[in-house]
Amino acid sequence: MLGFVNVFKPAGPTSAQVVARLRRIYGLHSGDKKIAVGHLGTLDPQAAGVLPIAVGKATRLIPLLEDQRKSYVATLALGVSTTTQDALGDVLERGDLPSDWQKRLSAALQHFSGRIEQIPPMYSAVHHEGQRLYDLARAGIEVERKSRSITIYAIDIIGIEEATVRLRISCSEGTYVRTLCHDLGAAIGVPAHMGALLREASGPFVLYEALTLEEIAENPNDALLTPERIIPFPTVVLDLRASSDFRAGRVVPLPDGAANKHVFVRDHSRTLVGVGEAHGVMLAPRKVFV
Repeated sequence: MLGFVNVFKPAGPTSAQVVARLRRIYGLHSGDKKIAVGHLGTLDPQAAGVLPIAVGKATRLIPLLEDQRKSYVATLALGVSTTTQDALGDVLERGDLPSDWQKRLSAALQHFSGRIEQIPPMYSAVHHEGQRLYDLARAGIEVERKSRSITIYAIDIIGIEEATVRLRISCSEGTYVRTLCHDLGAAIGVPAHMGALLREASGPFVLYEALTLEEIAENPNDALLTPERIIPFPTVVLDLRASSDFRAGRVVPLPDGAANKHVFVRDHSRTLVGVGEAHGVMLAPRKVFV
């Protein structure tokens, strides 16, 4: 079994809990209780939306996914900051909104577009000297964190209601939206945190195609997306002898018409046997599914 699943994660469960549920679904379906299942970018428990998951040998294709852009709709809650920078944390500070806060926010958004530096929050899975930051935070320990470069491709206001602002954000992998909300508040001189968060897209996985766990459990086969649907490599078909050599890890002649550096390789029965890397007129195995 090999493929990707576009899961709709509701607010509440962790990404790990969703992965565990999917492992049970596909373990029962395939008869392999130890089937590999892994997500392509975690979502915080209170967040909902697209959670892409690789099933079976597709987990070995995760490093080949180049499109990691994310798209979110988030609520920016102004007037209160929290320990976790989201609605689940303890209140750190309260503050009144100045009369011109909307004008300040519109001006600040211009400085949060493009390549910017962001300091990961203490309540995050980032490692510090072998420990997760969230473990240190829960123990009451705060450490200095290095800033990271991220890219905000677009950030727009799509609604305002009293002290709550709805934002649509397109950003690079590794962006902490709750930190972005916290930093936006700091930029306009107002305590702030992230309220709700919905991920609308993660690379080629989009919200309108996402399936609930219940829908996936009803028909696991139909929920599986082939690697060609997700990774834009062309496919070549090898004859019996060449596919046998490819499976054994040997370099084989590259079929005509394969101009890309990387290609999906299928055998004469159209079974996916791996990913090849072109070297001139030869094709070297990069990932082999035996």
